[in-house]
Formats: sequence, C-alpha cells, structure tokens
Amino acid sequence: MAALVFAFLLVALVYASVGFGGGSTYNALLVLSDVDYRILPAIALACNIVVVAGGVVHFGSRRLIPWRRIAPWIIASAPAAFIGGMLHIPERAFLAILGSALVIAGAQLILRRAPSTPPPPHRPGRASTFAGGASLGLLAGVTGVGGGIILAPLLHWLRWGPPRQIAGAASLFILVNSLSGLAGQATKLAETNMAALAASYWPLLAGVLVGGQIGSRLGAAGMPDAWLRRITGVVVLYAAARLLLQFWSSS
Repeated sequence: MAALVFAFLLVALVYASVGFGGGSTYNALLVLSDVDYRILPAIALACNIVVVAGGVVHFGSRRLIPWRRIAPWIIASAPAAFIGGMLHIPERAFLAILGSALVIAGAQLILRRAPSTPPPPHRPGRASTFAGGASLGLLAGVTGVGGGIILAPLLHWLRWGPPRQIAGAASLFILVNSLSGLAGQATKLAETNMAALAASYWPLLAGVLVGGQIGSRLGAAGMPDAWLRRITGVVVLYAAARLLLQFWSSS
C-alpha cells in the first residue's frame, strides 16, 4: 500500500499542475495492483475530487474559470455521471469500457502536441455541447475517468479559449463529474456491501491530497512536461492493454 500511496502522490502532483485530476492514471495503477474492479471507479473519483478541488480554488481565485461558457457542458454531464455511477456493469463490459477509455487517454497523453496550423475557432451548437457533456459524464460515472483529459484537448482543438481558461474549465468539469459520479457509485456500493472495501483504501486520499497541493502551487518541475505526459501515457496504455487482454481471454 505504501508504494501505491507514493505513486498516487506523484500522479496527483503532475496532474494538479495542469488542472487535471489524474483519474485515468489512478485507474491504471489500481488495475496494475489487481484491485477489485467493482471499487475501482469510486477510488479514482474520490481521488479526483481531492486533487481538482484545490485546482478549482486556484483557477477561480484568478478568474480563469469561464463559468457561463462551461456551464452547458456541466449541466449535461452531472446527471449522466450520477446515472453512470449507479449502473451495475458486468465485469467484461467494464473491462471493455475502461480499457477503451484508457487507450484514448493514453494516446492523448503521448501524441498531444500543438498543431502547426491551428484550426479556425468553432463554437459547437447547443445540441452538440449537451451530447458531448452527457457522454463524458456517463463515462466518468462508469469508469472513474473524470473526463477532463478528453474534454481539454477537444476544447483546444475548437480554440474554445486561452489555455489557462481551458485548464480552469476542465478542472471544474472534473470536480462536478467526480462528485456526481461518486454519489452514484456510493449508492451502488452500499447495495452490494462493497463500501467497506473501498473505504479501506483511504490512505490513497492522503497521498493525493499532499501531491495535489504541491502540484497546484508549484507545478511539475524538473522533467519536461512532454516527457511527463509520455511516461504517464505509457503506463496508462499498458494498463489498457492488460484490461483488454482480460476482456478477450474471458470471452
């Protein structure tokens, strides 16, 4: 457990420096530690909340959260995250969904780079915004991936706003989705008598609290951001491969 706590601390430090919660990497580490799949999302969502709450305060105090513009995404995503958290997903379906989500997240981390010719600004319609928000919210509730790691690159591609405003918007999006998804997960865990097992991983929350506070104040120092992203992406993709192999071998 001590090694896992330290790993979570480092992940929180890196992700908090850019406004993310780290849910995809927490999931990857938990998969590699053979944690019961039924409590995986609840642990990842709780850690997300601890980390991004500080980021929301940090960005909000500097007026870097465009509240009105991100509101439609959040209004659509929060109910979907709660519903996703309540869903009883069979293990094979969970392996497929989380494995696919981690492939997307890992690829985003490894491949993301600024385009040589930025696309023109695009403001999506209300229907597209609500559909996108609901989809990311449902994914967050089911898997414990907060959705920011997918939302932020999308907003950058749309030239939705300055990078720091996108980071602030993503942190708020992750916080609300994680709170809503965790509420749904808590309802499900209480019904299945798994809440006590999930609660036994509380030391991980202490680790991400320390790492998140350091990251939100100091940022990730030392290793270049690109290398941090790529190393994290490799870990996430390795966990995704393990999940998908489990999925295929259990067919």
